[in-house]
Amino acid sequence: MQGVRVLEVAQFTFVPAAGAILADWGADVIKVEHPVRGDTQRGFINMGGFQLDPNRHPLIEHPNRGKRSVGIDVSTPGGQEILYEIAKTADVFLTNYLPAQRQKNKFDVEHIRAVNPNIIYARGSAYGDKGPERDTGGFDGTAFWTRSGVGHALTPEAINGALSQGIPAFGDSIGGMNIAGGIAAALFHRERTGETAEIDVSLLSTAWWAAGASVTQGMETGETMRSLMPDDATSVNPFMANYRTSDGGTINLCIVSPTGYIRDAFEHLGLPELADDPRFCDVMPLIENASEGVELIAQAIGSKPFEYWRQHLKTMKGQWAPFQSLVDLAGDDQAVANDMIVEVEATDGGKPFKVVRGPVQFNHEPLETTRAPQASEHTEIVLMELGIDWDRISELKDSGAIA
Repeated sequence: MQGVRVLEVAQFTFVPAAGAILADWGADVIKVEHPVRGDTQRGFINMGGFQLDPNRHPLIEHPNRGKRSVGIDVSTPGGQEILYEIAKTADVFLTNYLPAQRQKNKFDVEHIRAVNPNIIYARGSAYGDKGPERDTGGFDGTAFWTRSGVGHALTPEAINGALSQGIPAFGDSIGGMNIAGGIAAALFHRERTGETAEIDVSLLSTAWWAAGASVTQGMETGETMRSLMPDDATSVNPFMANYRTSDGGTINLCIVSPTGYIRDAFEHLGLPELADDPRFCDVMPLIENASEGVELIAQAIGSKPFEYWRQHLKTMKGQWAPFQSLVDLAGDDQAVANDMIVEVEATDGGKPFKVVRGPVQFNHEPLETTRAPQASEHTEIVLMELGIDWDRISELKDSGAIA
């Protein structure tokens, strides 16, 4: 994306996450923030019950690394003029503001296209840019988790309630990746045909795509899948279940098609005799006697601690995984080997801040990125690159149009 300029007028994580991915890929992403408040998310002091350090802020670093920040009050004529000056030089305009705000502050598609007819205009929304709720706002907790059916599917019916989302900005980050992919396709299309495009991604559509197979099944049958409580989970395949270790950990066996794996799996589980047992030696009897197989495997895995199995099963041919926390993954050798963690300079001058790299890797090369900008950090630099002289910059600052 080197040579591509993205102008981002957006807040929170959904849509800014798309800008972060494009910045990871080499684009020059200019983030417009309010000259006094900055991105509203900068003011968040709590995330999922945890206190946040404003100088080491994951809800700012994750969706904003690699960008430059320009402070512009887009509600003022002077601020709008500067926005248009930047838009003239941009390939992509990226926003998650609602239609009324885009119109009021004159940065809807017709305003931006008036100064740059070739710009790709990308919108992120809660529920889509068409239909009766086009003007309705929302967050991933409402549009991605609650309304979409995702939260319902992941909440066991037996708890007689609704699970909270548990991962802040979960749908936001997935949706941001969808927007980035759409922008890449639109840039490719423009390169090939000279035609520009408008792009729309909603949190609702993101959730339905993520749950697409289950949604399709539900529309086909009228029935919906639900997560089960651990004690209620049953399996027709004893090699597809969660098993508790002696110290309270969990090992997930996920050998979807056991053909060719039965003997090796039983040997690794310390049950080699079951590979010759007529109840378990082939796929059909294994399925017919699943409950007995589950009991025997549960006893075997329950006899040893989590770390034993995490190391011992590494040579097993069939598929399995340790049930890890998000913190556990940070020390996972495979995650580290694949450059899933990137260190950036911290704004407080302390130890480097660790962020998650985007999921796409090119040519096996680890990602290089920079920290998220401080609010309005690059205003003067960007405006001077546009050829705006210092006297005009000073006038705009004095009027409050920029910071």
